[in-house]
Formats: sequence, C-alpha cells, structure tokens
Amino acid sequence: MRAPQTRRRSDGDAAPAEAVAPLPPVATVPPVAGRARRSWVGAARPLSPRRRITLTLLSFLLPLGLWAAVSYLPFLWHPLIEVTEPGDVAWMEPGMRVPRAAFSEEVAAAQGAGTAVPEGRAANPVYLPAPHEVAVAFWTTLTAPPPQRDAIWLPASLWHSIQIIFWGFTLSSLVGVPLGVLCGAQPTIARLTEPVIEFVRYLPAPAFGALMVAILGIYDGPKIAIIVIGTFFQQVLVIANTTRRVDPLLVEAALTMGSRNLRLIRRVIVPAVLPQIYRDQRILLGWAWTYLIVAELIGTSSGITFFITQQARYQHFDNVYAAILVIGLVGIATDIALALIGRRLFPYARAEA
Repeated sequence: MRAPQTRRRSDGDAAPAEAVAPLPPVATVPPVAGRARRSWVGAARPLSPRRRITLTLLSFLLPLGLWAAVSYLPFLWHPLIEVTEPGDVAWMEPGMRVPRAAFSEEVAAAQGAGTAVPEGRAANPVYLPAPHEVAVAFWTTLTAPPPQRDAIWLPASLWHSIQIIFWGFTLSSLVGVPLGVLCGAQPTIARLTEPVIEFVRYLPAPAFGALMVAILGIYDGPKIAIIVIGTFFQQVLVIANTTRRVDPLLVEAALTMGSRNLRLIRRVIVPAVLPQIYRDQRILLGWAWTYLIVAELIGTSSGITFFITQQARYQHFDNVYAAILVIGLVGIATDIALALIGRRLFPYARAEA
C-alpha cells in the first residue's frame, strides 16, 4: 500500500490526505487450450473480391449440383421406370414412364407366362427433366420456330411480356414515386393517403382481374393494370419510408437558408435520397415480374405465360424450365444493367451500395 499522500489546506498547513485503496486485481480468463475459437457472427466486414466471386459461383453451382445429382444418380430419387423395350406387354410403349411397382408386376407376369419381358431404366417424373435436356430446349426454343402449328415462339412471347412489364411499371412509377416522396416529406399528406394505401396493398391484385377486363377489354389493358395495382401501393410506402430517412439537420439547414415547399423537396430532399430511391426501384421492378404470370392469364392468354402453359399442356417440361430460366436471366441481366447505370449516375453513393 502506498504511503498516505498530503494535501495542502487553504491556510497553508499540510494535512494528511485520505489513503487511496488499491484497485482490486482484474480477473483474467485462462486461455483455452488449443486453437482459439472464432465466432462466425460478428461485425459485418467487406469480403475480399476473390471470396465474393467464389461465393457467388457457389450460390449457383450448389442448386445446379443438387439438380444434376437427382437427375443422373439412380439411387437418389428415380421413382419411375422409362420403358426401353415393351416386350409382349400390349399397353407399354417405348419412352413411357410407369411406376416401379406396376413395371415389376408386368415383369413378373411376363416371366410367369413365358413371354417377352419388358425392359426399362430408372427415371424421374416427366416434370423433372435433366439439366442437359433443359439446356438443349433453351437453345432450341430461342433459335428454332416451334414444331406445333398453333404454338408460339419463345422470343416473340418474351418480347410481348417485356412490353407489358415496361408499361405497367412505368405508369406505376409516374404516380407512385412523386406521391411517395410527398408522403415522406409532409406528414399531413402521409396521414391523408397512407392509411388507405396500407389497406389496399393487402388486397390481392388478381382479384381486380375481372373488373379490369370489364373496364379495359380482354387484351393488354387489364394485364398492364394488374401490374400497376400490384406495384403502385407497395411503391408509395417504400419510397415514403426512404424519404423519411433524409438527415433532419440537412432539412433544417435548407429551411434556414430560405428553401421552402416544392423548392425544398426538389433541391434538398430528392437529391439526398435519390440513390436509395433508385435502388428501391430496382427491387420493385422484380415485384412487377412476379405479377406478370398472373396478369397474362387475365383476358386473352399471351406472352411468356401462354408459352409456359401451352408447353406444359404438351408435357414439354424441358421447354417450361427453359422459359422460366429465360425469365430469370432477363431479370438478373436487367438488374445488373441498372446497377451499372446507377454507379454512373450516383458515383458519390457507391460506398453505400
């Protein structure tokens, strides 16, 4: 223990100070034997470029590998038998897929009767084609016209669907984005509009299909309207919440300098949140694609939905998977293109992306 310290009184005489007790010893945790354990959850840190590329590739290769394993490995899941030689079984044909139990019964019956035994190989249901079959169908549907006389060509149907998406999302954004900004910037407008928008957004957009057909006819009008209904109300709420995230100090400074009303919104609020609004629009565009399949079933069947429905009717499920794959590729390509454009438009917000 240290010696008592002295302190000087106001009259100049020295007086002993109170003794300072030593701090208690800090308890130390003994090191864990072996290698120190690391937590796999912690503060978010940016990944290295090499690791990002590796994880991105794995995110696609893992489901593709699972699909290939289920398709090519008979011991995983092959509940059917594809007939290669029907033998003397009258109702069997080459290429037919039958359950294992039914095929075994026919084999046993043929062996008992001394007739030709049917032959086959393990197969999955027709609705699960192998990856190479989908790859061939993908190339064929994009490059060759359909063999059926009444079938439609995939590129033509895809282009029609892209036009529906474009007009539906454009009309929704022309009203939804300004209204969302106003709701986020002005509490009175928000209280006047957001309660009814919150209510309507829970109503399923396809429920308005019959009404839209009665108003707009049976062609593309109701399809565009369904996409507008499906994205508009969500759009207003998302943009409003984004607008409310603007720094209040920035708004106060603008008010102090004389900015008011629409000038304040146009010169201060919108530039502050524009990069995030752009990112919100990229996400909302994906919602428009989800409503496309339902929208194209309203009125006259058209677009890529009609192609998928028609190919499923013919049991050409490889073409069905190819069409679904095309939708995904167009969507991700659009998002990547918009992301690159966003980097050019908002280089100062690249760190926030």
